[in-house]
Amino acid sequence: MSKKIWCAGILALAMIAAAGCGQKPTSAPESGQQQETVPGDQGQQQTTGSGGEAAKDPNADGNANGNGAEGAGQGTGTSQGNNSSGGQSEQKPPETANAKKETIDVYYTDPQELELKKSQKEISYKDDADKYAEAYKALQSSGNADLIPLWGKIELKKLDFKNGQITMDVHMPDDARLGAGGEQYALDALTKTMFQFDEVKSVELLVDGAKVESLMGHVDLEHPMTRH
Repeated sequence: MSKKIWCAGILALAMIAAAGCGQKPTSAPESGQQQETVPGDQGQQQTTGSGGEAAKDPNADGNANGNGAEGAGQGTGTSQGNNSSGGQSEQKPPETANAKKETIDVYYTDPQELELKKSQKEISYKDDADKYAEAYKALQSSGNADLIPLWGKIELKKLDFKNGQITMDVHMPDDARLGAGGEQYALDALTKTMFQFDEVKSVELLVDGAKVESLMGHVDLEHPMTRH
């Protein structure tokens, strides 16, 4: 009896061992070993690794990096282009760029105030009124010690030109006054300089806005002075 029981126990152990061997679990794949292939979007495949995360498609990364780099390059180029163009200040031409130039006759006197002397100077101007103002400035300075300006100390306050007439308003300090000969030369220098322009028919000379009988107290002043 005991022998049968012992045989039955051995048989039972053998069956249990056999059953255990049949249910032996499959060993886990080594790290990095491909376990399952899953079809991805647009025919691409994703590979699932041991960690359970989907492996990245190198082509997708390459495209992404390439597009990103290209976009970055384009963005940088556009930005630099905008910055470059924006950084450049607009170059406005100076006012003298459109100025006209003309060489005119200008009249002075000698150091002894014995006669008028003619010289030539180049002036730049934008319009007629500006031309006559520049001609007056030329009367105020000769740049030559042998040519004495007769209007050097007389300030031009305003100058207008209309219908062939120049209207000048000047301010004359006391130290700008000359003798009778110097006053006549001053008026002659002014009219000869202004009447060289064909369009100028007369010159109205005012002192501090008023018509005066004489510029310096010696010679009668016409209102206006006209061509003779």
